[in-house]
Amino acid sequence: MTSHHPAATSARTLILGSTSRYRRELLSRLNIPFETDAPDVDETPHPGESPVDLALRLARAKAVEVATRHPQAVVIGSDQVADLEGMPLGKPGTHERAVEQLTRMSGKTVIFQTAVSVVCLATGFEQFDLAAVEVQFRTLDAREIETYLRIEQPYDCAGSAKSEGLGISLLDRIVNDDPTALIGLPLIRTCRLLRAAGLPLYGAHA
Repeated sequence: MTSHHPAATSARTLILGSTSRYRRELLSRLNIPFETDAPDVDETPHPGESPVDLALRLARAKAVEVATRHPQAVVIGSDQVADLEGMPLGKPGTHERAVEQLTRMSGKTVIFQTAVSVVCLATGFEQFDLAAVEVQFRTLDAREIETYLRIEQPYDCAGSAKSEGLGISLLDRIVNDDPTALIGLPLIRTCRLLRAAGLPLYGAHA
């Protein structure tokens, strides 16, 4: 812990600024106590905004918005945007949009840009990072797309596929340096940011 982050940081509440059950399950793997709070953030892309810029902006916005209500806490914000040939693809929300997304991604390489931001207003700490996951989709026919979507209903997932479930069957390969990033929260980078914020990951077990 550096002098920039006082010892009191170790006693600060950790808050995940998300309602995503996938991110909650991932953060739970660290076996450290945390709370969740839903960020109130407009996720509409800005005109001409790249997938990387969108993911980073939203991750930071989510963390900051929640931190304004919990200024003493360490807050995690995260966002994932599917990058198809430079165009952002978010959560489909509906069956029809999911069909459209998977049809467009069929046979193509998609980069899933997963950003994470950690903010603590009380200490002035704010850092972010990004994990890019390269995913090669198989060539999919209309029947396969329809069947998959009816079974798994991944309408709350960027790119309309759950790699941790049946969605893995739609893929040819995955290339990345953090296996949790594709699910929605890059834990390697998250741990790095939490340590930088002065939050001891092993504090509860020391």
